[in-house]
Amino acid sequence: MNAKFPQEAREIMKERFGQDSLIALATVEDGLPSVRTVDAYYEDGSFYVLANSCTSKMRQIAKEPRVAVCGDWFTGHGVAEDMGWTLDEQNAEMIAKLRTIFAAWYNNGHMDENDPTSRILRIRMTDGVLFSHGTCFNIDFTED
Repeated sequence: MNAKFPQEAREIMKERFGQDSLIALATVEDGLPSVRTVDAYYEDGSFYVLANSCTSKMRQIAKEPRVAVCGDWFTGHGVAEDMGWTLDEQNAEMIAKLRTIFAAWYNNGHMDENDPTSRILRIRMTDGVLFSHGTCFNIDFTED
């Protein structure tokens, strides 16, 4: 067990973010920060977001993959990666989960998984601070 990511903190992360959750995602381009709210799903130290490769966030991440996230008394840093087209064979298991998790809006015109520019974005967390009922957890995600 990782002392820098205690079981209690793991359970809180899963409880808060293990479903469709709104988080802020910050990127940087040419020294200028940008932040936007995204729907995200947390699993095993990573957040998953659906995105289009044509967006400014994906262009910025391609240049600088280090990002910051924030939501529901959690803030942290991570490294973002474009996992590829939603329907790529290697994404089959994750897209099946995301269809269910994001079901409230997935088929309302916001997402076209058949479009090859539709992507799964994975944010592998490196560190973060989580607050819960007066307890502060300083999490090192890299120690797992």
